[in-house]
Amino acid sequence: AALLTLTRKRGAATYAQTLQNIPETQVTTLENGLRVASEESNQPTCTVGVWIEAGSRYENAKTNGAGFFVEHLAFKGTKKRSGSAFEKEVESLGAHLNGYTSREQTAFYIKALSKDMPKAVELLSDLVQNCALEDSQIEKERGIILQELKEMDSKLTDVTFDYLHATAYQGTALAHTVEGTTENIKRLTRADLASYIDTHFKAPRMVLAAAGGISHRELVDAAKQHFTGASFTYKGDSMPAPVRCRFTGSEIRARDDALPLAHIALAVEGPGWADPDNVVLNVANAVLGRYDRTFGGGKNQSSRLAALAVEHNLCHSFEPFNTSYSDTGLFGFHFVSDPLTVDDMMFCAQREWMRLCTSATESEVTRAKNYLRSAMVAQLDGTTRVCENIGSNLLHYGRCIPLEEWDARISAVDSRMVRDVCSKYIYDKCPAVAAVGPIEQLLDYNRIRSAMYWIRL
Repeated sequence: AALLTLTRKRGAATYAQTLQNIPETQVTTLENGLRVASEESNQPTCTVGVWIEAGSRYENAKTNGAGFFVEHLAFKGTKKRSGSAFEKEVESLGAHLNGYTSREQTAFYIKALSKDMPKAVELLSDLVQNCALEDSQIEKERGIILQELKEMDSKLTDVTFDYLHATAYQGTALAHTVEGTTENIKRLTRADLASYIDTHFKAPRMVLAAAGGISHRELVDAAKQHFTGASFTYKGDSMPAPVRCRFTGSEIRARDDALPLAHIALAVEGPGWADPDNVVLNVANAVLGRYDRTFGGGKNQSSRLAALAVEHNLCHSFEPFNTSYSDTGLFGFHFVSDPLTVDDMMFCAQREWMRLCTSATESEVTRAKNYLRSAMVAQLDGTTRVCENIGSNLLHYGRCIPLEEWDARISAVDSRMVRDVCSKYIYDKCPAVAAVGPIEQLLDYNRIRSAMYWIRL
């Protein structure tokens, strides 16, 4: 009984206490421009990672896919370690190594015991500074990536979002897929990949982030020791900047009646990362809610759109999104439905958008803010999510924004702000539409565009 009481008391921190007890993020910038950031805690494990301002947005039509290719090769050996030796060192630590590439950033991170943090930093520095790019490995990974591209064609949600970017940002770098095209993967040479690394894998474009039971001083010392390559810093030349990508209201339709379900995505242009309107739009998305047939609750969903989806069997799932980039974004929703309910679901979703612009209520905004707060605190589970937040925040905002500040921004949102900001981005705007599958019932673009406003007498 005493042990149970102790356990209950230990987990009884309030929401406010949780925000106040979050360790401060410490940031140090080295002479070569590398930013080193950490959040110390008493956990026995840590996550250390390198976040790089590089991705498909920094590629052109001929080199699209180079970043994704480099990510594959990064784990296949360096100039100091063969691929098998690198894997053995990671495994000997009992660590987990992973990475990913997106449109504006690339990341490599290791989760290990806290005492092994210096070794993790050494491995990461070797990975990003000394990628071997052996011809044999390039050809081997080329075949693997081509197979992955074939498999990706069956992931219709991902295909739909790639089409959405292609139509929303047509003719610009954000229209590129992260993985690149089959033709490019077949054509990319070692020189192309080496040029990509030499251009983008530089200290001023990187953040070395860590979270867990580590010391910031020790992290900085390890960074000074290992992230010091002569080719790692810029020599007077300016850093490559992303080209402005202009949003275009248009559509892509890939009709295939052999598929069982239709995937539809609709979006308007949203703000970039640093725009304060993002907080209000995230609240608006929480008001709209999300739904999947596996959810419980039936018609008693707090989201009006979810309740309609259940009552009228409108879709299998829907989810709003707010995808931000450095200077633009996509604010919209995606749904999966049977062929005969596509038009009804689109009508109801757009009607909910109009309601957000004209008559969002205080009670549903309060509920949405509580949902965002819960999601925000959930980010504290595990060192990997905390580490990713640190690295991404420094790339996106130039600083790590504490959760207390995010909470204050969320608290300041009211129904009037939701109506005003939604009207600014949604009302009477030309949307981008991407549709895949049995989409015969999806009405033409002009009809969809006409539902982006209400005629009020």
